[in-house]
Amino acid sequence: MVAVTALYRRYRPESFADVIGQEHVTDPLRQALRADRTNHAYLFSGPRGCGKTTSARILARCLNCVQGPTDTPCGECDSCRDLARDAAGSLDVVEIDAASHGGVDDARDLRERAVIAPVRDRYKVFIIDEAHMVTTQGFNALLKLVEEPPEHVKFVFATTEPDKVLPTIRSRTHHYPFHLVPADTLSGYLTRLCEREGVPVGAGVIPLVVRAGGGSVRDSLSVLDQLMAGAGPDGVDHDGAAALLGFTSGPLLDDIVTAIGAGDAAALFAVVDRVLAAGQDPRRFVEDLLSRFRDLIVVQAVGERADAVLRGVPGDQLQRLHHQASALPPAQLSRAADLTSTALTEMVGVSNPRIHIELLCARILLPSSDDTQRGAMVRLERLERRIAAGAVTAAQTVPGAPPAPPAAALPVSAGPPAGGPAAEDDGGAEAPRAGALADDAPADDAPAVDDQPSPTDVATGPAEPAASAAEQPDPRPEAPSGSAPAPAPAPVDGGQPPAGDDPVQAIRRLWPEVLGDLRTRSRATWSVVSEYAQVASCAEGVLQLGFTNDGARTMFRRGAGADHVAAAVQAQTAQQVRVQASPCESGSGPGGGARAAPANTGRSIPRTGGHRPGRPVSEPADTDAGISDPVRAPREPVPAAEDAEEDVLSPDDADVDDRAGLEVVAELLGGDVIDEDLA
Repeated sequence: MVAVTALYRRYRPESFADVIGQEHVTDPLRQALRADRTNHAYLFSGPRGCGKTTSARILARCLNCVQGPTDTPCGECDSCRDLARDAAGSLDVVEIDAASHGGVDDARDLRERAVIAPVRDRYKVFIIDEAHMVTTQGFNALLKLVEEPPEHVKFVFATTEPDKVLPTIRSRTHHYPFHLVPADTLSGYLTRLCEREGVPVGAGVIPLVVRAGGGSVRDSLSVLDQLMAGAGPDGVDHDGAAALLGFTSGPLLDDIVTAIGAGDAAALFAVVDRVLAAGQDPRRFVEDLLSRFRDLIVVQAVGERADAVLRGVPGDQLQRLHHQASALPPAQLSRAADLTSTALTEMVGVSNPRIHIELLCARILLPSSDDTQRGAMVRLERLERRIAAGAVTAAQTVPGAPPAPPAAALPVSAGPPAGGPAAEDDGGAEAPRAGALADDAPADDAPAVDDQPSPTDVATGPAEPAASAAEQPDPRPEAPSGSAPAPAPAPVDGGQPPAGDDPVQAIRRLWPEVLGDLRTRSRATWSVVSEYAQVASCAEGVLQLGFTNDGARTMFRRGAGADHVAAAVQAQTAQQVRVQASPCESGSGPGGGARAAPANTGRSIPRTGGHRPGRPVSEPADTDAGISDPVRAPREPVPAAEDAEEDVLSPDDADVDDRAGLEVVAELLGGDVIDEDLA
């Protein structure tokens, strides 16, 4: 019976032309051999199994060939046959394993043998493998010999750790670093080898072998030899290879990614339980999961050209990767990869890796627990997808707001109401801000009020909590003689600002309409801008939005929110602007303008003579600045102490600089003076 040798021994290269993936080493060596400019000592370094010792033997064949020194051994002379793949070796080529012969005595013995002339060949070649294992005393004993060897002596040191070689020895050698073989080169080599062996290999097996070998040719050949030995009549299949090599099967990884994309915690933990119950190495499982996340990130980044990057991946698996990548937002996928990489590092030496894997799954599924910027991005992407799928309505994106009726269902009126049926039907709800604008106008100039609310009232959102104007009239003091009367409310189709308006004032006045238009363009941008942004300034065609939240400002800058806001502003105000996001100044809040302290507003305070029970303090909207809150549905009235609406400045407000003391306190707080005698 013929003995079968290992695969890596049967296919060991016999010339530099057969060495794969090391052209940066073999080409200079072949050129030096052709020019007869070889050195007396060489240092070959690199990872295990990449061809260091094999190249040292080939170099010895090239030096001692009858036709040499040559870069291509003839393979027919006695020296070439003695150094062939299955030969016993040559007396003039000595291989020493420094792991067991690295002491000072071994170095002295080598020094004594080196002075003896070669028995037959041209050179006496000493190949010292694992050279980093030679002791310092042994290197010191060899130092003089390596520095000035006899003319017939050549040294080749092979090591995986060149830094451990004595610097004085390393400085006297020509150093050639070997590298791991690229996956593409190794895959092609293994495929040709399988064809020569006549063993069928299923799709996806060669990438598993290359991954298990880690770029080492010898390790990859050993793995392939093991798979071939256990293959049946149909050859090596993918599932059998994955199970034998300890990799997580593709269907399990597909189930995990699907569960993460759907946010199904039960399914995800069930898959983890199946993996660990089957005896899978936990660390290898996390490595496979990280590799899958990497593949999905590549698919999202390059799209249809992913096959050029993910070489060796079968076509059906590549289609699954495209489908899975489309179901996961980029921020969530990148965050999952970071969490998996961190968990892989933390699992080194742990006693119970199952806990770390389950905690990893929980962190991936719960972005709300992550207060970092990436966690905020994941939450925003999840909200966008839910809105796009119709799972979240617009009213749900505003905290505490009930669903608002569609504006199209309400008839158009001739002008904004000053009170009446709209306020009465709401049962004491807030009056629209457009109604507050009508209240600010003089009574004799007020337009006729129709019986039905106008769409403008609905679109502009609620104003300050107040009782029905019909039930509780709130007369305003007449403006000073020097002040101009308040402008009329914007028309229903009002997209054009009045002539002569400052750009920022026009935008602030029509900010509710801008938000309404923005809502139809991008609900995600609308939810961020309406909650966290305000109009800060507008100069030279640049609209500055002040954001009260740094995370919201960052998300707005990264997305297309600026383009959406600019389009909405142009549609409603006929102004072409570039939108920029900036931090909000201290004391500002979201909405159309800045929040001001009541003592500095200069607005008129109704001289009602005391508090009127059951009626919260109402603040009219500024007819000039146009400051308004984001679009919201009507809400129930709240007590005056909880009123968080903005105090705004209007030209028709009375001057209160000459008012102070009890009168101001009584009117602001709605109290009655009981006794002025504090004694």
